[in-house]
Amino acid sequence: MRGIVSLFFVIAATTNVAQAEDWQPLFNGKDLTGWQANNDPESFTVVDGALCTRALSNTKAHLFYVGDLNEGFVKFKNFELEATVRAEPESNGGIFVHCDMSTRDAVKHLAKGYEVQLNSSAKEARKTGSLYFIVDRAESPVDETKWFTIRIVVGDMRITIAVNGQELVDYTEPPDVDRPPQRAGRRFSAEGGAIALQAHDANSVWYFKDIRVKRLP
Repeated sequence: MRGIVSLFFVIAATTNVAQAEDWQPLFNGKDLTGWQANNDPESFTVVDGALCTRALSNTKAHLFYVGDLNEGFVKFKNFELEATVRAEPESNGGIFVHCDMSTRDAVKHLAKGYEVQLNSSAKEARKTGSLYFIVDRAESPVDETKWFTIRIVVGDMRITIAVNGQELVDYTEPPDVDRPPQRAGRRFSAEGGAIALQAHDANSVWYFKDIRVKRLP
């Protein structure tokens, strides 16, 4: 009996290690190794162990996870993404999934992918936890000046968004989805796409730490 119990604990410990190893950290807490900006790279810094985003011009800047690639970005199709985040007061930002580095206008809005909104500014009506333009929330579930956790899960044509464990969005993209021309790229890609952080404007400051991803079948 003792041998069976010992074997159970060995199996359980091995399983826990394997599950922990499924998570891939994207940010080392020291520098921006593995990340690449599409515009104004000075908009992204590391402050007290956190990745900080703050646009330095009137155009948007985005920081893409590129890993060890010399060019381009790492593609993620089905995955779970978690990060611990906070902001200075009145800040707008976002996390993009299934995106790429193409832009759709002079202000450099990303042309493709979905944006998970991070926003506490009064000017922008879409608040933290929104799936921007698709499932918009009028009220924020948290005080963004304090650290909170955001979890994004993408599986095939479905995306869920949770803040501090509270699920806020559960959206499935319909077949042959039809978007307005200005939002034509707001859809999932069959090949997957990049994960990117947005520096929205000079008055918006966001901090990210414990950024990690787990690929799903």
